[in-house]
This record gives sequence, structure tokens and C-alpha cells, in this order.
Amino acid sequence: MSGIEVRLNTDFFDDRENLMGVAEKILFTGPIDKYYDYKFGELEYRSLRFETEILDEQNYQGNAVVNYTEYEIPYTRIIEHKHFEFDTESPKTVITKEYPDSWNREKEAYYPINNDKNNSLYEKYQKLSKQDSNVIFGGRLGAYKYYDMDKVILEALELVKKEL
Repeated sequence: MSGIEVRLNTDFFDDRENLMGVAEKILFTGPIDKYYDYKFGELEYRSLRFETEILDEQNYQGNAVVNYTEYEIPYTRIIEHKHFEFDTESPKTVITKEYPDSWNREKEAYYPINNDKNNSLYEKYQKLSKQDSNVIFGGRLGAYKYYDMDKVILEALELVKKEL
């Protein structure tokens, strides 16, 4: 669609005043509590820590992603990157183990922690967001909700339908 400007590698909070004046509406997918400068308090998130290894073997797990739900295993998934690239013939492979991690403002917020305390706090931010007609809050952090990829796409389509 013509006339829509997209800016990548831009931290909204580094240039907020200027960016707010660029368009009639802004789609904000960052943390809704940060957008409102933590006015009602800080929502809680879970972060992740990644450890990547190069292994001297052709195939480590046979799939791009294997999830681990056992309590005794400290990581939640292993990603074997070569299976995304379809280069399974290389004599080496690269894997990344994904570990759950505590969150603070200096870390990436990956998953909202949806419990009574945080959901109640989010409701306050959501009510406040109704007053901002030029901002659309979306994604995991803007809606403070966990989404699988199919749900993210559905949410985006629903937002577009609502706005157009």
C-alpha cells in the first residue's frame, strides 16, 4: 500500500516526540506499560537466554526445533539452524539452546506473565489506551498476551479490518 512509511531499527522511545507526529496512527508493539512510562506499575515478563554451539556432527536432532517440557531439562527448546536452510549435508551443525530467564528492563521481554496481578494491571493500561485514538496496541507486548504465530497473524488481520 502506498503512503505508509515503515522505519526499521528505530527505538520509539529514543525519538518518541518526533515519531508521534509522523502519522495519523501508530501501531505500537512494544510493552504497553513502558509506553505509559509505567504509570500504574510494571507488568511482569519472562525473558530468555540463548546458548549457541557449533558441533562436529552432521545432524544433531533431525529437526529445526525440538521443544522440551520435562522439568529436569533446564532448556525449553533446541534449534538446529541448518534445517531452516535445507543444508543438511554440511559436516558440522549449529544448535541454540533456549533457556527461560528472569526479566528486568534491560532484558528482552519475550512472554507476558498472565496472572491475576498482571492481568488486573494490564486492564488499567488497556483502559488508558482507549483514550489514545492515534495509537494501536498490538502483538504480545502491546496486548500483554501470549500469541503463537498463527494467532499473531490473525490478530494483525483483525486489527486491519477494524481500522479500515
